[in-house]
Amino acid sequence: HQPMYYLLAMLAITDLVLSSSTQPKMLAIFWFHAHDIEYHACLTQVFFIHAFSSVESGMLMVMALDRYVAICFPLHHSSILTPFVVGKLGAAVMMRALLLVNPVSIMVSRLPFGPNQVIPQSYCEHMAVLKLVCADTRINRAYGLFVAFSVGGFDMLVISISYVIILRTVLGLPSREARMKAFSTCASHICVILAFYIPALFTFLTHRFGRHVPRVVHIMLANLYLLVPPMLNPIIYSMKT
Repeated sequence: HQPMYYLLAMLAITDLVLSSSTQPKMLAIFWFHAHDIEYHACLTQVFFIHAFSSVESGMLMVMALDRYVAICFPLHHSSILTPFVVGKLGAAVMMRALLLVNPVSIMVSRLPFGPNQVIPQSYCEHMAVLKLVCADTRINRAYGLFVAFSVGGFDMLVISISYVIILRTVLGLPSREARMKAFSTCASHICVILAFYIPALFTFLTHRFGRHVPRVVHIMLANLYLLVPPMLNPIIYSMKT
């Protein structure tokens, strides 16, 4: 019942919801060539993908704070990050996702769509859906950028600050064994962060600025973004155990 195990449970649930929102349709496309998706199902998929991507990013930030407290204040770790505090942090991450992502689906649902209604990837995503709209989407794109920087930018900033302080603390430890032990407690979390943010960053840049990126590369990056983290996270933490 240590805080990290509560956080791992929350991360596992988030991965389960995130993968469940895309993989059934993805398998239907590959196995049964069922390429059609109903309009409201597409909007629902947009909401779940972006909401739980935001939740996953927030959980990685909370886990970085957990590592910061565990290494910098080891004697007070259990008193600072109690189960109640961990639960409140998880609820705050979920509430942030709902408040920021819910307007995305509402705004998209009010837009007119053109005759071209083919999405190049195997799931409905905000920017991919906006490319089908035959109206001005600048407000939607601006709000999408705001959400991306409010969530991803803030979380990466907190994670970076946490690990800078952790690095300074660990390098100040007197023995090499103590430093290696401290680093080992962060190795799994760092791997999970890289597995999530690197595909997410490339997907974001491809959607926004990759007009000349080959379609096959675009599809591959978009699928990796939602397939790699849920697949690797349990493997990484089971190896740690």
